[in-house]
Amino acid sequence: MNLPSMAKVSRYLKHHEGPLVVWSILAAFGAYFCTYAFRKPYTTGTFSGVEIGEIEYKTIIIIAQVIGYMLSKFIGVKVISELKAKKRITLILFLILTAQTSLILFGLVPAPYNFIFMFFNGLPLGMVWGVIFSFLEGRRFTELLGMGLSVNMIMTSGILKTIYKYIQVQYHFTDFQMPFILGFLFLPLFLFFVWMLSQIPKPSKAERADRMARKPMSERQKKVVWWRFGPGLIFVILLYAFLTTLRDFRDNFAVEIWERIEPGLDPAIFARTESSIALIVMILIAFLVTIQKNQKAYLLISLTMLISMIALFLSTKAYTDHRISATAWMIGLGISFYLPYLLVQIAFFERLIAVLKIKANAGFFVYLCDSIGYLGSVCLLLYKELMGKEMAYDQLLIKAAVATAILGFVLAGAQLLFFSSRMKKQSATSSLIQLAD
Repeated sequence: MNLPSMAKVSRYLKHHEGPLVVWSILAAFGAYFCTYAFRKPYTTGTFSGVEIGEIEYKTIIIIAQVIGYMLSKFIGVKVISELKAKKRITLILFLILTAQTSLILFGLVPAPYNFIFMFFNGLPLGMVWGVIFSFLEGRRFTELLGMGLSVNMIMTSGILKTIYKYIQVQYHFTDFQMPFILGFLFLPLFLFFVWMLSQIPKPSKAERADRMARKPMSERQKKVVWWRFGPGLIFVILLYAFLTTLRDFRDNFAVEIWERIEPGLDPAIFARTESSIALIVMILIAFLVTIQKNQKAYLLISLTMLISMIALFLSTKAYTDHRISATAWMIGLGISFYLPYLLVQIAFFERLIAVLKIKANAGFFVYLCDSIGYLGSVCLLLYKELMGKEMAYDQLLIKAAVATAILGFVLAGAQLLFFSSRMKKQSATSSLIQLAD
């Protein structure tokens, strides 16, 4: 497509809301779906027969990648919050090409010396979400647009695991070759969806007035945000850390967990269960788009978090008491933690910024949460290898689910109390100003 026609696409989308929504959802979904092809499918491999000391090789490469991903989130707190619109495309292309190069080297260098390349694979990938979301935030339909990103986090990993298994069985590639094979397969699609993202126009004046204009943040603005809202942010960050740790463990060791709870599994189980979870979660999140009042939406999101933590506890208890099947538990587990996890990513801060008139962008808050979240993921992996080596993967998942449910309920309630008090103070101040006028 030549430059004049590219400009026409952007102008058309600017003046037609329906096509803009559909275009943005497809662009975000497609770009992040392809991103997962560079990050997650390698966990489908077992890498049997390779160890480093007493630690399983697969655990080592997962830890290496997660550490890189975690550092990427810490870096992203600065890079994404300060990212200018004109730098988005250059940055996202650099991140993905670096990740693919790392996968190529992982496949070429003999094991176990190649584990370091999984660290360099994770290091750039942690910032991709922030770049994509920066095209979507601050709009009247941001929650709906963000669903194109969010659905990937639930179903894409399962679909890619199924694709991985199919290609490997058909063409007999090794576990070391499969990661970069999938990367090459999805790279052309990724470039197409990035082009689609580049055509999305900036938010309208009305959207900037309703949701606050989203601009790069200065260091001073970040300090002001922490000074005003620090305690509440800490509650949300810790809640998100527990959810991230649970989600990441369940996803990274899905093959091992399913082999424990349902031996002889059909490879299609990954796509089937995760697609069911995605459908239910997306329907629930889509309901938020219909709520125009930001404060009402915030309160509903917080209530949903509390209910999700109760559901997480009850579904796990029902499984351990043999009242529901393994499949029903895995689906119930997924819905219970994915729903609040995704609400924090695409809706919670969107509404909070608008209600409290915070001069910030959602990327800053989400990357604060992600950086600590993946630190929790690393800690759980190290605990499994150093202190719980004899504990089966499904048993550790049960313990992590119960802990997340109990502590998550407390943290969700604490943030609700904190931010509600801030909203009341702001409302009282606004009333006094109006009276004075």
